[in-house]
Amino acid sequence: MHILIADDDPIARLVLQKTLSRLGHNVVAVDNGTDATAALLAADGPRFAILDWMMPGADGLTVCRTVRERPSPYVYVILLTARDSPADMVIGLDAGADDFLSKPFDAIELKARVRSGERVVELQSNLLEAQAALEHQATHDRLTGLWNRGMIMDHLTRTASCGSREKRAVSVVMADVDHFKHVNDEHGHSAGDAVLCEVARRMRSVLRDYDTIGRYGGEEFLLVVSGDESLGRDLAERIRLAVGATPVTADARSIPVTASFGVASSTSLGYDTTALINAADKALYDAKAAGRNTVKVV
Repeated sequence: MHILIADDDPIARLVLQKTLSRLGHNVVAVDNGTDATAALLAADGPRFAILDWMMPGADGLTVCRTVRERPSPYVYVILLTARDSPADMVIGLDAGADDFLSKPFDAIELKARVRSGERVVELQSNLLEAQAALEHQATHDRLTGLWNRGMIMDHLTRTASCGSREKRAVSVVMADVDHFKHVNDEHGHSAGDAVLCEVARRMRSVLRDYDTIGRYGGEEFLLVVSGDESLGRDLAERIRLAVGATPVTADARSIPVTASFGVASSTSLGYDTTALINAADKALYDAKAAGRNTVKVV
């Protein structure tokens, strides 16, 4: 456990630091509340703190209150104090302390209280990881790792709204993997999944930082491009070349893959997202009718 201790008494601080180090913890020691606050609020700061109640800069209560203003990640705080009356404990708990340790501390008690705090920190870490995983599942396509349809459509709505206010062009690119049903029928769905994942990777590798892509459904992908139809066409052409550059290897088979693209832009259609999607879909249909592996612009 990475633990911060803050105590202005150099001897008490040294004894506490050595005791925690012997217990296997990585310890950072400071002698004032200002440095303690800065360390705990750092992005990679300790998740566990033992703070002296009285110290310069900011006392332990002030450090607690400041840390509690940031909801996550949670920092487990033990107040180190000679005050042990019920009234003092209430004050400390109201300030955000999790536990108390009397001065001078007992090494066995310290070990037990730190072990208890570790369980709380570990539980919160597990909950944060589970929350992040659920958020990712709710916003990303499980197979390709791209944004799912809901997220890319939401992004298109927000981008179009911003573009309308700021008079900036927005383009939509609809992409479809050519003859994908044939891939599934001839090579199996496992190979089809591998093809979709590789196509998604190749598409994403060509995007600029400010362009976005999501899986629209099945073998279709939707791209939101910052720029007019010429930029949308150029990006679609680069993606088309990247997708078809080399066959995809799946289940020890070499599978040639190409894709077709339809492009629509706000410069000619305005910022209505339904109109943009429909126009890009129509251009994609034209690309398929023209022999596939091509780009068509409305």
